Amino acid sequence: METILVVEDNEEIAALLKFKLTHSGYQVVQAENGKAGLEVAKRSRPDLIILDVMMPIMNGLEMMKALKSDEALKAIPVIILTALSNESEIVEGLDLGADDYITKPFRVQEFAARVGAVLARCQISNHSQP
Repeated sequence: METILVVEDNEEIAALLKFKLTHSGYQVVQAENGKAGLEVAKRSRPDLIILDVMMPIMNGLEMMKALKSDEALKAIPVIILTALSNESEIVEGLDLGADDYITKPFRVQEFAARVGAVLARCQISNHSQP
């Protein structure tokens, strides 16, 4: 069973994501800010991270930079899920290494499909490496 780390400070959104992902067959771990998210990522080594941007303590982009600079964590795929929908913000997230970028509000079925697509791409990529 694949593990997904949801890093989201809004309890209602976090609960919705956990419900959908759990019912889609994933194990879900959660954190409420980027600093806690990094700690959980180091402990649980998730298969995918769902990352909000606007959070207290350490925002999502700061967490993304920390993830991508850590040899043990940099290969974990990340989907940014945020209310920030300005083109420059989207480009910044993708340039930092995000595998996908979903803006809030989002459609739950589309979200689940994108999660599956990113995980499938990563499995194909991992199997094709020598």
